[in-house]
Amino acid sequence: QVRLVESGGGAVQAGGSLNLSCAASVYSFGGYYAAWFRQGPGKEREGIATISFSGVPNYIDSVKGRFTISRDNAKKTLYLQMNNLKVEDTAMYYCAAKTRGGVSYRDSDYTFWGQGTQVTVSS
Repeated sequence: QVRLVESGGGAVQAGGSLNLSCAASVYSFGGYYAAWFRQGPGKEREGIATISFSGVPNYIDSVKGRFTISRDNAKKTLYLQMNNLKVEDTAMYYCAAKTRGGVSYRDSDYTFWGQGTQVTVSS
């Protein structure tokens, strides 16, 4: 079983930055493929960034160049550095993990989920 706990959300103005963290309670975090999802008000949950076991990232177009996903397997922590935030980035952000490798933005592919951290961007 994997327990994921996100932190680092908050309220910022457009153009600002936030760094989200996701701490994993697991024997070996390196054995899990991980991702960040978000769910904005009135929207479906969407995957925005994934990272392989060894740290190879993948992004959807709307966050590419602004967000950076990374992981520290020794610290059992997943990160999402978000720069140049936009109002449309306002959402609850979730980290997720799965044991099977391969890029996926389908939430049904992920077994383990955090409780979420709120990000609010104002104009």
